[in-house]
Amino acid sequence: MILVYTGNGKGKTSACVGQTVRALGQGLRVAFGQFMKQDGQAGEQAQLARWLGQSFCAGGQGFLLREEDRPRHRAAAGQLLAWAHRQLPHVDMLVLDESLYALQNGLLRREELETLMRLAREQGRHLVLSGRGAPDWLVEAADLVTDMGEVKHPWQTGVKATPGIEF
Repeated sequence: MILVYTGNGKGKTSACVGQTVRALGQGLRVAFGQFMKQDGQAGEQAQLARWLGQSFCAGGQGFLLREEDRPRHRAAAGQLLAWAHRQLPHVDMLVLDESLYALQNGLLRREELETLMRLAREQGRHLVLSGRGAPDWLVEAADLVTDMGEVKHPWQTGVKATPGIEF
């Protein structure tokens, strides 16, 4: 199955982690990669690394804020994509957190993601993708799409990102 967690609300990465925990609990082999997020940046990374070992990779360079950083970000996305291709034959589920952010910002190309989706289907693997702004073609191609809508968030009143909540 192709599963997509998207939307402007909080919880996409948390859904990916939850999907990972559920799969591990059923004895499935899982690999979890993070586009954009640097290693050591988010709270879930330490636990995922303990659970998954080499099957966890935080391969990002942070979020793309300056155009002059695009080549470095594209290179990091390419490295994570290559890692994902190497993992796919050995797992039951491949989770690619923030892959839609990378796609939306041109760090990951549509044809690259479509190739990975095709391979996952051919090999009978589950592929979990997350990030804001799932394009229509992906929504159509996926088996499950969850749109996380923001109703209320503390940042709207000036509260800064909180460890254990946002990261």
